Amino acid sequence: MQMDASFWQGKRVLLTGHTGFKGAWLALWLQKLGAEVVGVALPPSTEPSLFALLDTQPWINSQICDIRDAPALKSIVQAARPEIVFHLAAQALVRASYQNPLDTFATNVMGTAHVLDAVRATDTVRVVVAVTTDKVYQNREWCYPYREDDALGGHDPYSASKAACEIVIASYRASFLEASGAAVASARAGNVIGGGDWSADRLLPDVVRAWQAGQPLEIRNPQATRPWQHVLEPLAGYLSLAQKLWAQPALAGAYNFGPPSHEVASVKKVIELASGAYEYCVTNYQNNSDQPHEAHWLALETAKARALLGVQARWTLAESVARTVAWYQAQHAGADARALCLAEIAQFEAPA
Repeated sequence: MQMDASFWQGKRVLLTGHTGFKGAWLALWLQKLGAEVVGVALPPSTEPSLFALLDTQPWINSQICDIRDAPALKSIVQAARPEIVFHLAAQALVRASYQNPLDTFATNVMGTAHVLDAVRATDTVRVVVAVTTDKVYQNREWCYPYREDDALGGHDPYSASKAACEIVIASYRASFLEASGAAVASARAGNVIGGGDWSADRLLPDVVRAWQAGQPLEIRNPQATRPWQHVLEPLAGYLSLAQKLWAQPALAGAYNFGPPSHEVASVKKVIELASGAYEYCVTNYQNNSDQPHEAHWLALETAKARALLGVQARWTLAESVARTVAWYQAQHAGADARALCLAEIAQFEAPA
């Protein structure tokens, strides 16, 4: 899973969602590898935001555009003439999807269709990696991890919209892009943690906000179990997938990215791992009976990515949580966010 800087040097890359948490990390990593990156996204949705903290100097061609605006998006893509496209832009929160289901479907489903249609009209694209989620599967609370060929579904609007994205991606691949020479893959990643996420209703950002302020942490579903992973794990998977598809376009399809099954853990376990870094770590566990439905147990089978891409988890859950908390503590104490991220990327890239 070593990143090949010689491959990325000078590659023209279009990245949607570059102002978001994962997108900002990926944009910085691509720049470090020598790629020429054009970003397409809405302005950052949080204050602070990792993108704003990284943007201390011109470092990316940032285009502010709503992917629901098909003509504007098409114009940007055609002007950029990308060789590789990473599509990360999305409405990415489950609880927000209950509040604004139509916006969620418009952004996630039609926004993805707009991206792929813009790619269809651009003859330079050779690889597309469209990021969905681990929640695309019809969750039956099975005791085994979901595989790429398991049934798609979704109870909440976010999960349903991302499952619909998978159908859109497969349709564009089969109907248009495969014949034009563009290899299109979907990437289904587990729950991501790491420094620089200030979104609402995300576990470790909630932990940091509460305990850093000396306030109790309010938790609604402590036994919910998820495939947690450090943000650099799936991003390395996306980069590896793009490199592999460039050389072997026949490998286009769906790929899971997540931790080993034994590292899947409950919300309560993650909180316990984080608590050692704080003197004040009071947590109130609530009765969640009146909360919107969320899956109780979810895990991903990643054998396909291991076998075809050589992608394996690098950091354990305990190390990932420790690194995440340490990032926030260092940044809160005045450390430069860009330097913190580059140091973490360098440590991830270093030989095991």
